[in-house]
Amino acid sequence: MKTLELTKLETADAIASLRRYSDANLEPIGELAAGLLLGYFLEEIGPLIYNRAVADAQARLASLTADLSGDLWTEPMGYWPRQDAKRRAKR
Repeated sequence: MKTLELTKLETADAIASLRRYSDANLEPIGELAAGLLLGYFLEEIGPLIYNRAVADAQARLASLTADLSGDLWTEPMGYWPRQDAKRRAKR
């Protein structure tokens, strides 16, 4: 998988957020340092998050479709048995 890519707006927002976090919790960093850090996170840690999201989506879809035949099964050739039951009920 290639490195996750962000739009220009997403990148600018992420860099601003990293800078704010650093200012509040570490030491202030510049835009270049925050951009490099963001690039590192996207390349190194991004795939972990992406893979987890894919696995979670697969598990969710599997649980939704696990008993699909049980949920949606319809007995075939049921017209005549229903008609016979109606006739018996009218007697």
